[in-house]
Amino acid sequence: RQFNCRCVVCACGPAHPHLLMAFKKSICFVALRPSSLRRMKKIRLTPRCLARLASGAFYKAIKMAKRKLVVTNSFGIVAMSFWETFYKNKLMLSGSGLVLLLLVISILAPWLAPYDPGQIDLTNVLAAPSMNHWFGTDPLGRDVLSRMIWGARISLKVGFVATGVAIIIGTILGAVSGYYGGWVDSIIMRFVDIMLCFPTFFLILAVIAFLEPSIWNIMIIIGLTGWMGVTRLVRADFISLRERDFVQAARAIGAGDLRIIFLHILPNAMASILVAATLGIAGAILTESALSFLGIGVQPPTPSWGNILTAGYSYIDIAWWLSLYPGLAILITVVGYNLLGEGIRDSLDPRLKK
Repeated sequence: RQFNCRCVVCACGPAHPHLLMAFKKSICFVALRPSSLRRMKKIRLTPRCLARLASGAFYKAIKMAKRKLVVTNSFGIVAMSFWETFYKNKLMLSGSGLVLLLLVISILAPWLAPYDPGQIDLTNVLAAPSMNHWFGTDPLGRDVLSRMIWGARISLKVGFVATGVAIIIGTILGAVSGYYGGWVDSIIMRFVDIMLCFPTFFLILAVIAFLEPSIWNIMIIIGLTGWMGVTRLVRADFISLRERDFVQAARAIGAGDLRIIFLHILPNAMASILVAATLGIAGAILTESALSFLGIGVQPPTPSWGNILTAGYSYIDIAWWLSLYPGLAILITVVGYNLLGEGIRDSLDPRLKK
């Protein structure tokens, strides 16, 4: 009835499965599990559908289901459509490859690093890149490649923890603001506007001035100052979704506010949250690198791409490798996460599909 279909083919599946729907003109195919599209021979049909099989409507629906697919009210929002777009988006594949490479390097850092990142060798101070030291050495004779490999762990840790804090705070405040509206929405959004009045980077500098510089303080501070954009994004999604039919139906059967927010509306807003999280990781890594470059971020001897740049600032004329390689690592990482975030947005947002 929702799509004004004259023919509906139903396939039985397991309990509590995802609901997949593909439609074309007057033919509607409803499958109760994603795997049923690949194993059509195992589907059991209702007696009313058998009469339509001879006309070929069933096979036309299957063919259309593989091309145009919508998933509703599930954390796997547009799952199959997402993977179809994923493999066709070259930029997204490139970003995913860069992010995956960074993850592998950070996990295998103890085995990939040729030297101890804190090992001092005064006989090889500021040595140029060679077969023994591929990325050269720093003013204390430490291997730059080893310090960059271990620094990847710091960058990922800061990115994930800081973004996680921002996403949790932003999602909760945005959901409450968008769902209830009224004076609750006004108070939360005015607080967001006040926070946005302060430049984020200078706000971080002001907070760090009163705290001891450490990696955990940096991660928490970046997260506590980066939730405003997520709040506004989630609020906009909740405002557009709270009046939908499935929300009204949930209210009609007596569902409480928490159930509606977290089980009905939030899953449909996960696409925007996922994109914001991916782009937020890139921003957090860039912020940490800038703070470490200024000397108020990750403190030596802990290796970080930012403090490696700081060490090379005074020797840029005679030790170019101290600035080039960490800068390229930061650039490639940020570009990789940005490409991944843009690709996820293109894959999950049907309005951006060609």
